Amino acid sequence: MTRRLTRPPMIRSLLCVLTLAVLGACASAPPPSADDVQRLAAEIRGLGPGVDPDEANRAAQIAYAYTAQLAQEYEITDPPLIHNAKVNKGLKPRGLCWHWAEDIERRLDQEQFQTLEIHRAIANADNPFRIDHSTSIISRKGETMYDGVILDPWRYGGVLFWSPLPEDTRYDWVPRETVLEKRRAEEYGALLPYAGE
Repeated sequence: MTRRLTRPPMIRSLLCVLTLAVLGACASAPPPSADDVQRLAAEIRGLGPGVDPDEANRAAQIAYAYTAQLAQEYEITDPPLIHNAKVNKGLKPRGLCWHWAEDIERRLDQEQFQTLEIHRAIANADNPFRIDHSTSIISRKGETMYDGVILDPWRYGGVLFWSPLPEDTRYDWVPRETVLEKRRAEEYGALLPYAGE
């Protein structure tokens, strides 16, 4: 007589829960609702007089739809910092915060908006204990990024976070060009010969 080995019920239950947790972590983010898109569109329209409502609606739709598309292309299955490690090890194609910012900016710029403008910003550039974080910001044409709305798909791993910049207290945003200019100056200074005694 052959005896069949079976796992105790507690171990089977634990394995089942772990399997569901792993599969749930690999699932893609839920699609945005029409309300999500409309709330972002309303925020963009509210950037001030002269913002074309059709452009605001289109920008909101693109921001959500392109975030979902990029999440698939980047193969997002993990929280942002774990995904970053996988990208840096060559296990995933893209998905660092600056990839998201660059790709969202490029896609929105294709629309050639007449009443909206896209900016780039970096946070934590001067903080040695935190990694830099990049994002795109949409504003009314001619306004600064400080008057705009942050579009940050990296923060929640492929789920679009947006907020008026002044309300985003998690990060201290600085214009990207200001950060890059400072870095260029520091690198140039490091190349100059020492003129000491």
